[in-house]
Amino acid sequence: MATHSTSAPAAPAFSAFPLAAAVRFPCASATSNTCAFSLAEHLTREGMFFDLQSIKREAEERSRRRMLLAAGAAMFLSWPNPAAYAAEAKKGFLPVTDKKDGYSFLYPFGWQEVVVQGQDKVYKDVIEPLESVSVNTIPTSKQDIRELGPPDQVAEALIRKVLAAPTQKTKLIEAKENDVDGRTYYTFEFTAQAPNFTRHALGAIAIANGKFYTLTTGANERRWEKIKDRLHTVVDSFKIEAREQVRSGDASATEYFELGAVMLRRKFYPAAIKYLQQAIQKWDRDEQDLAQVRYPQLLGTIS
Repeated sequence: MATHSTSAPAAPAFSAFPLAAAVRFPCASATSNTCAFSLAEHLTREGMFFDLQSIKREAEERSRRRMLLAAGAAMFLSWPNPAAYAAEAKKGFLPVTDKKDGYSFLYPFGWQEVVVQGQDKVYKDVIEPLESVSVNTIPTSKQDIRELGPPDQVAEALIRKVLAAPTQKTKLIEAKENDVDGRTYYTFEFTAQAPNFTRHALGAIAIANGKFYTLTTGANERRWEKIKDRLHTVVDSFKIEAREQVRSGDASATEYFELGAVMLRRKFYPAAIKYLQQAIQKWDRDEQDLAQVRYPQLLGTIS
């Protein structure tokens, strides 16, 4: 008796998926595309709608977006040791990320966190008490730091009224404007002279998320030349993130992807991986939710 061999139909060419990506991101495999096509063909046979080609084109476009994202993430994840690379790039520093208030920065290894009333975060050297970094946030109705005035004017007022004691003699050395990822920061350098010491300090300020952010770091003047490069690294690492949508769970796949790209550029590798994975999962979940709303009677019938 003759036997007929059977084999599964080949998947569409565009559903081919990089092996590394399929292993790391099983939710983004070609299976969901095969199910989508089977569902569309079933609906067409039942006369529920007749534009099969438009459905296939839409599914193909979604598949392409997922494939590009997952392929890029897989290539990134295949690098030898991204965590070690990040540590090497910023050797001697530890990261701080405040998800609630939406900011991050680096501080020198060995500094200890302390609690200071009125400050959001403070890290300092336990041996050299003038060597520290602090972050403060206050609500504001302003949208951009430039609304307050030019860098030197804003820095001068902040130093005199907030960052130095009334009895200290202050001097603004430099103030400038910087743009990082589309956000404006003012950075400045100053000294504050007291009767028994002079503190040489750096600062960075920005407005975002309805808050006025201030980071200051410094050291005793006598140690300035020795430690100034590390303090500049602290100030340059200060970044403000717009994270309200991500925290509330309302971010789209595109927004997750953009956040992942930002984290990748800044070498925050664990955060980059997390956001890229969430983008892939979001795309698949959106498609599944759409199918559940439109065709609940057919879910679970297609293998």
